[in-house]
Amino acid sequence: MATAAEKPESSLVTEGKASIIFPSANSVFYNPVQEFNRDITIAAITEFIKEKLKKNKINAVEFGHDDVASVISLNEDETEEKIYPGEKYEEGVTILEALSATGLRSVRFAKELPGVKRIVANDLSHDAFQLIERNIEHNEVGHLVEANLGDATTFMYSNRGKLKEFDVIDIDPYGSAACFLDAAVQAVKPGGLLCVTCTDMAVMAGNFPGTCWAKYQSVPLKSKACHEQALRIVLSSISSHAARYSRYIVPLLSLSVDFYVRIFVQVHYKPSIAQQASSKQIKIYRCVGCGSLHQQNIVDVKGTEKNPTYFASVGPPVGERCIECNHRFKIGGPYWGAAMHDQDFVRRILTSVKNFPKRFGTSERIIGMLSMVAEELPDVPFYYITDELSMTLRCGSPSAKLIRSAILNSGYRVSSFHGRVNSIKTDAPSTFIWDVMRTWGKSQNIKMEKLKEDSAAKFILNKAIVTKQIDFTDHKEADPVSKVKGITRFPELPANWGPKARAKTNKDGEVEISNDLKERSKKFQGKRNKKSTEESKSKKIKI
Repeated sequence: MATAAEKPESSLVTEGKASIIFPSANSVFYNPVQEFNRDITIAAITEFIKEKLKKNKINAVEFGHDDVASVISLNEDETEEKIYPGEKYEEGVTILEALSATGLRSVRFAKELPGVKRIVANDLSHDAFQLIERNIEHNEVGHLVEANLGDATTFMYSNRGKLKEFDVIDIDPYGSAACFLDAAVQAVKPGGLLCVTCTDMAVMAGNFPGTCWAKYQSVPLKSKACHEQALRIVLSSISSHAARYSRYIVPLLSLSVDFYVRIFVQVHYKPSIAQQASSKQIKIYRCVGCGSLHQQNIVDVKGTEKNPTYFASVGPPVGERCIECNHRFKIGGPYWGAAMHDQDFVRRILTSVKNFPKRFGTSERIIGMLSMVAEELPDVPFYYITDELSMTLRCGSPSAKLIRSAILNSGYRVSSFHGRVNSIKTDAPSTFIWDVMRTWGKSQNIKMEKLKEDSAAKFILNKAIVTKQIDFTDHKEADPVSKVKGITRFPELPANWGPKARAKTNKDGEVEISNDLKERSKKFQGKRNKKSTEESKSKKIKI
């Protein structure tokens, strides 16, 4: 067996139950930042496998044989056959890790997932392929994992068809996953699980609308709701690719995490339902002055569930100028407009992680994030930010609890978004939101004479409040349950928290990272959390 000691140029990294050899020179690198990504993926695939095998009365359990004595059985039927992690199960699931690098994720799948038949760890790099083989041998998982050297899209296209498709496909690239989606939706079995990561957040945040359209066929808006926007762009793109092959998606869990999005969807086959994908696409009209949001369905559905008829929607939902601030609108989309999560699936993951907190190194963060996801309004796309609302009026910011109380006291629903502090996701109309802010503004001593005549603030504040009563009295449900319970919701991230530089191949076919990218990565990681010493020294105090 290969060991790190036999390879002095290599290092050992332990994560979960895997011990991974990787070159100390980072020719194929290990990124500890992505441990959360790998942990939540294993948690999600576990629940997918458990539900799938449950139909055959097979009990796939999270804990191994060594842990049985210390675990209080949570199973209702003790007569069911149990399948443990690390064991090969011939009737189990097949998994493809399309972009494997070191093989860490596939090795962890083999050691930590129950009910697995076969795992393929694929990579285009010959260096990565050799490293994957070493790690398979080092971890003694050759009975479950096989390395494959090849292009990910070509490999997925070659595995279309009933006898070749995978139950689970994991795509975790550096940058965009757009170029892999067409092959992925065809290579996953009907009812299978597709796990997708995209790290090109700047593209989906509205900085490069042309690039976003080329990759995802969606035009993004510059907005504080860019985190949810990225999720809905990727979901829309996956749905569009699937619909071309009479397939449709059911989002199970969609997360905005740090510098990337991580999405889990089931892909099903049924032509009649695949047509409904058009009715789940929306466009958003966003005011450039006050940020008010208005939704426009692209297709409306009439008729019965068994015999639906589709029509082009009538619009737009707004006039030429915003009724709140007299500014114009920008149009974004299409976006996925339906639910981003399956709340039952989310609760099952949450329950499992709470029951076995030592299973993952990031259990606390998983619990915090999924607790917020479980509280999100499923049928309300996008959100407002309290700071952005107050900045529009040039006044101090009210607390999120104050605004949430006003919304709840008027009979509307409200929640937060798991990826953004001070977010307000609500079914209240924009007119009501601005009536709340106008009422708040009266207590802020805003100097109207200093506001520009054509400013959004002046137009909004001069407009009469149409809501009969804005009640800021604390509502008993104003604080989210996750906050009341003291769950860590938005953990403070350490310095240099971010993606590493992209790996490249040199003339000898070896994967390496250029010195320039190394320096750029070091320079920009953690830039929001820590000011550089040089900048601090160069500041001058004006008297």
